[in-house]
Amino acid sequence: MIYKTTTSYPLETVKAQLEEKAKKVGFGVLGSYEFKKILKAKGFEIHRDITVYELCNPAGAEEALNTIPEISVYLPCRISIYREDSLTVLATIGVEDMLNATNVTDEFKGFMEQIFQNIRSVMNSW
Repeated sequence: MIYKTTTSYPLETVKAQLEEKAKKVGFGVLGSYEFKKILKAKGFEIHRDITVYELCNPAGAEEALNTIPEISVYLPCRISIYREDSLTVLATIGVEDMLNATNVTDEFKGFMEQIFQNIRSVMNSW
């Protein structure tokens, strides 16, 4: 499942404010991928400006990786930002997919749900 939300704020405004908003809930931006530019440099073109940001909450990553190392395939957390039908779209993987793919305790599920609630609060802050 993909969690997706939209805003009427311009794409560039959302991209410019993401790092500041993520920091407020304990996340840092590790990097980003501008797929339109990356693919164009390799001779392929997409029609949409899609940027994926990698976010990390160090305390959350420590807990997750110490509890279940295979969860590393889902890390760092990612937010995709692009335009669709005159709206800016923010999307991320659903925490439910991640938790259902692993065998973890209810306590750990609650912990991860809180981490993703923080990501969703950033996504819904515009």
